Amino acid sequence: MLAAVTPFFLFVAFLLLLLVSLSLPIIKSIFLFQLTANTSASFLDSSASGQARFGVWGYCTSAVTVEVVGINHETAGQCSATRLGYQFDSNVANALHVSGFSDTISRSLSAVLVLHPIACALTFLALVTSLFITSRRSQYISRPAALTTLGIALLAAIITTIIFLIDVIFVAVVRHRINDESHGVLQLSWGNAVWMALGATIALWGAIVSDCASLCAFGRRFGRKRADGRY
Repeated sequence: MLAAVTPFFLFVAFLLLLLVSLSLPIIKSIFLFQLTANTSASFLDSSASGQARFGVWGYCTSAVTVEVVGINHETAGQCSATRLGYQFDSNVANALHVSGFSDTISRSLSAVLVLHPIACALTFLALVTSLFITSRRSQYISRPAALTTLGIALLAAIITTIIFLIDVIFVAVVRHRINDESHGVLQLSWGNAVWMALGATIALWGAIVSDCASLCAFGRRFGRKRADGRY
């Protein structure tokens, strides 16, 4: 029973990591954080609003709405090219109607987000090996498959835990810089990708616990059979 739980946990972790790895600008509904700007001026009764969402591989800006004397003008949003490492460039600044934030997002720090697909690949490999733990022809588990799954899942769990911490630190650092430099003009909100990474982390550690429990149960049962003289 415990051996059957391990593939389930690994599948959940793989699915979550896959979605995060394909986050914005690939899957636009999954992102790490969002910046929102709402600016206004008494001159000509003007205002502007816009949003920018940031994922693992880039960002997307929403349509920018500018209102002057009751007349609305909307500019279409756009997404950056899918690439490793990005920063707060002129496209984001123009969409949010701000300036002087070029150092808010470090390209080198955002490049570390490449660990997401690496953890996803390791989790998939652990998922494949976990399918060989149980056999229809035997009531016992395959110890080599269980040990292989345990080793790969442990490595994936460690990397995913580090990834979650990196995501939290990355967003927290950006939020701190935004709060210090924007003086309330920009508002940062956390994205769903961070919590999906947390879910994948919990699922991976759950898979490790269930795999260890299966190995322990197999060891006790094997020892009991051996003591009875059946082996």
